[in-house]
Amino acid sequence: MGVDRVFVGGGGADYGLPQELLLKYGNRHGLIAGATGTGKTVSLQILAESFSAQGVPVFLADVKGDLSGLGVAGSPDAPLHDAFMKRAATIKFDDYGYDAFPVVFWDMFAQSGHPIRTTISEMGPLLLSRLLELTEAQEGILNIAFRIADEQGMLLLDLKDLRAMLVWLGENSAEISLRYGNIATASVGAIQRRLVVLENQGATQFFGEPALRLEDMIATAPDGRGRINVLAADQLMASPRLYATFLLWLLSELFEQLPEVGDPDKPKFVFFFDEAHLLFGDASKALLDKVEQVARLIRSKGVGVYFVTQNPDDVPSDILGQLGNRIQHALRAYTPRDQKALRAAAETFRPNPDFVTETAIREVGTGEAVVSLLERKGVPGIVQRTLIRPPSSRLGPITAAERAALIAASPLTGLYDTAIDRDSAFEELSRRTAQAQADQTATNPEAEREFSTGRRYNPGSTTGKPKSTRSRRTDSPTEAFTKSLSRSVGTKLGNAIVRGVLGGLFRR
Repeated sequence: MGVDRVFVGGGGADYGLPQELLLKYGNRHGLIAGATGTGKTVSLQILAESFSAQGVPVFLADVKGDLSGLGVAGSPDAPLHDAFMKRAATIKFDDYGYDAFPVVFWDMFAQSGHPIRTTISEMGPLLLSRLLELTEAQEGILNIAFRIADEQGMLLLDLKDLRAMLVWLGENSAEISLRYGNIATASVGAIQRRLVVLENQGATQFFGEPALRLEDMIATAPDGRGRINVLAADQLMASPRLYATFLLWLLSELFEQLPEVGDPDKPKFVFFFDEAHLLFGDASKALLDKVEQVARLIRSKGVGVYFVTQNPDDVPSDILGQLGNRIQHALRAYTPRDQKALRAAAETFRPNPDFVTETAIREVGTGEAVVSLLERKGVPGIVQRTLIRPPSSRLGPITAAERAALIAASPLTGLYDTAIDRDSAFEELSRRTAQAQADQTATNPEAEREFSTGRRYNPGSTTGKPKSTRSRRTDSPTEAFTKSLSRSVGTKLGNAIVRGVLGGLFRR
């Protein structure tokens, strides 16, 4: 393997023609596709190994648990050792050997890796609306909640912060609607119910602090190899929308935070998006447009995005057209739709006069693929039937004891283990409401008595006190809070939180 390229496998008539991904074009994105059981996971594994060996950090989701083997070297005692050695000889992979790679395990549920968290503010209203499956009207209310919190400088860190903000919106809907538009309490209630569903899926642990710092992922090991970040996603896949939204959030964070680097000699980071159909299956046109924009622009920040899915037509054509490096494993064409997808997949490759691409995609065996990688000047290479190189790390999952040892030895041990609950929107709203209530009761002792009985105090009521022609000198707690909000919005606008292309915090 050269110092400026990644060896993928051997192509040509006798599989002796090296198929290599040039590191210079590693940020031009890619696609790994194929039916279940055709070898997509191994292709992902060998690409992760190769990028790491070249000093490029990697992120990938371990959907089935198989990719945990990246942290342990393969073994001559493994059942496939002889087959691996024979394949290495066939494709002229002369320096093939076994090795372990610098792996860091992450887990949203904090069971099989370091806890991984973000805040509600960082997630942003667009991605959160998709996660909650909100209607257009409900999404509008969520945007109002974020807008007011941003203008007031209140961070929405966890779910209780968002709940408090929604409660306040519902209680003050009449006043707020005059400035921001109609706020139906029924829609607020619907959002609250969706938050309950999200909590039941285990997302409570995901929202909070300490939030993930990208520099802890985009890092190299002491020996110069790129860190391989493995997200334990076997349990997360039970909530596919949460899985897809999390990966999309992470991609948007990379886009917002990383500086422009132009065309680097090698990627700064490579991001594998497994089970990509979960992202695109029910995405709105607005969200697809945003994803396309991110995919088009993020390569100038040195990030390569590789979608992994069963069928190329799982990826929208506008995004598919930006994926220059392609590894296509076998497709099964049992139905008219499958046959159409097969033809469409074949047409995206630069033809090879030695075989029919459509036929080759149907016939390649396990561990074999139809491959086209970008050549000099970014031109797609002629498609080749390719034997994929064997992995150097273990093929298959590691044991619980091995995982625990790797987590204990991780350089990030202790950084994310303990959750932090700092002052945020929930505490701020609680203080403001309490202060408004205290101001009210200090001036109107009757209000304190009425408040303690659970009844709303009406300063204009004639019950229990003589009529008065004096004008009311105080406001109700909600009115006082609303007026305070209105007065401070103008002064807060200069410090308002800025959001990026997908609605998350934009931090320079």
